[in-house]
Amino acid sequence: MILVADSGSSKTDWLLDIPGQEKLSFRSSGLNPYFLNDKQIVKILQEQVPDMIAYNQQIKEIYFFGAGCSSPDRHEIVSNALSVLFTKAFISVDSDLLGSAYATCGHEKGICCVLGTGSNISFFDGEEIHAGKHGLGYVLGDEGSGTWIGRILVTDYLYGRMPADVAAAFKKEYKLTKDQVMLKVYERPNANTYLASFARFLVKVKETVYAQQLIEKSLTGFIETNIKSYPEYHKYKCHFVGSIAEVYSEELKALCKAQDVQVGKILKHPIDDLMQFILKKV
Repeated sequence: MILVADSGSSKTDWLLDIPGQEKLSFRSSGLNPYFLNDKQIVKILQEQVPDMIAYNQQIKEIYFFGAGCSSPDRHEIVSNALSVLFTKAFISVDSDLLGSAYATCGHEKGICCVLGTGSNISFFDGEEIHAGKHGLGYVLGDEGSGTWIGRILVTDYLYGRMPADVAAAFKKEYKLTKDQVMLKVYERPNANTYLASFARFLVKVKETVYAQQLIEKSLTGFIETNIKSYPEYHKYKCHFVGSIAEVYSEELKALCKAQDVQVGKILKHPIDDLMQFILKKV
């Protein structure tokens, strides 16, 4: 059996290939090693996906692609956790960018973008991703992400910059206070996922001028800061994965077209395409 995982900061999609049977899917919270240690990851999996762990003696290979898995020491945190639970499995840990590239580019050259809770980008040469100047995280970067959108919504609301009708809807939805925000952002863990949770509000007011301007500002910021940092960006297809890319796919396509960006695949969840790639590769 082969187990494949696509992990972001908010959630992890798992897909288990059982020969001769339909694949089984599972979902846990995000397992970003920048925010979690190996013991915490073990605890999360034991509590959230016990049915998956029940196959631990039969699973022979695990391919984990995750946000925050950008260096050997971060790989080790996730690998150590999985080794505790799946004692007989070969375990491979790599970045979510590589997983997204496999799912979208396959073996072709292209640019792969993540637009979910966080945002990131890489150039894929058909075999490997190439490190760039991006992926600075939600404090310094994450343009176009759910966290970026959520941060703007919250600050606009608290500063009184929202139009009255949008502010009224936001207040009714969240009953938010400054003290609550300060506590969650500065004293509690996972401030990025907390801020990203507000991004879904934008869908509810999508037809307002305020929402349209914010969507355009968010996606344009990603295009100009990330995609156009590659001098030959217009020569390659640019693929997108993540909830923000999927929800605002039409706006994203229009803005990319205006800036000479070739849009390839747009996938909310790359796990199925990623599993197909892995099965062909192994």
